[in-house]
Amino acid sequence: MNIFDRILWGNPLKDWLLALIIALGAFLVLNALKRILSRRIRAWVKKTETDLDDLVVDLINRTWYLFLAMASIYAGSLILAIPKLESGLRTVLIILFWVQAALWGTGVVDYLVSRHVKQQRQEKDAETETAMNALRFIGKVALWTVAVLLALDNIPSIQVDTLITSLGISGIAVALAVQNILGDLFASLSIILDKPFIIDDFIAVGDFSGTVEHIGLKSTRVRSLTGEQLVFSNSDLLNSRIRNYKRMDQRRVSFTLGVLGETSHEKLGQIPGILQQIIESQPQARFDRAHFREFGDFALNFEVVYYMLTSDFRVFVDTQHAINMEILKRFAEQGIEFAYPTQTILLAK
Repeated sequence: MNIFDRILWGNPLKDWLLALIIALGAFLVLNALKRILSRRIRAWVKKTETDLDDLVVDLINRTWYLFLAMASIYAGSLILAIPKLESGLRTVLIILFWVQAALWGTGVVDYLVSRHVKQQRQEKDAETETAMNALRFIGKVALWTVAVLLALDNIPSIQVDTLITSLGISGIAVALAVQNILGDLFASLSIILDKPFIIDDFIAVGDFSGTVEHIGLKSTRVRSLTGEQLVFSNSDLLNSRIRNYKRMDQRRVSFTLGVLGETSHEKLGQIPGILQQIIESQPQARFDRAHFREFGDFALNFEVVYYMLTSDFRVFVDTQHAINMEILKRFAEQGIEFAYPTQTILLAK
């Protein structure tokens, strides 16, 4: 009998050799294909400006040699008549496939987060970079959890439904225990992604206001105008009404001034024009209106409205100071006197 016709575990020896040749050949082809694709795409990457092709190169490099080897062994085993061996190899191959899919998914997560972090470095937003790294970790944990569960689902002796039920009950217990922390964590991600405010924005939350100094995973720190640091939990912050003064396109300013009731009709008519000239002389102010509004108890009241074309508070107070000083000067030149609380007592004879 020819040695290649001898039966080994139910298959001729020549079939075993053929299976070995197919497995080795498939592994060499897949490995060579991986190297060729990586080298060709890497050379092509240097000629392009987009970074999407860098992701393709990274995914190719993340392809696991053990996965390629198992795929090659399974391909060689297909010519053998050993059902149990084929079934076992198929199970192992499927498990390795889900592990390989998790490795590819990790590469995609790293790419998306790294690109966003690179943009934040250009904007010098360190807090967002820190939170994005935390989001990277959460994404990887979720990805590997799904991959492991899918891999275990292909092992006959493991009941994944029971395992998921147990994990679900345990997860609910853990979530209830740390719900405040998780709430602040997801609120932090919401702040980072939605950006209702960023570092150096001046915000007001209820009766508190100040400049944002730090956006963390659990809390946000604000420096108030009086110097102390205010610490808000992220979930409480998002549940509040936030006023972001840094994002004002323009600031509306309204004030009232009163003149003596004895002021002549002619001078009263000049007051709106004088106020308009004073406000229009300021480079960052836009005049809106000035009207004789009402007869007060001891004054004739004028209402003045103008808009600041910048949100900078210092520029606003400097402009208001200049306007007030000029009003005093021009009214004095025109002989217009400001009213002050007075009472006139009439004595009957």
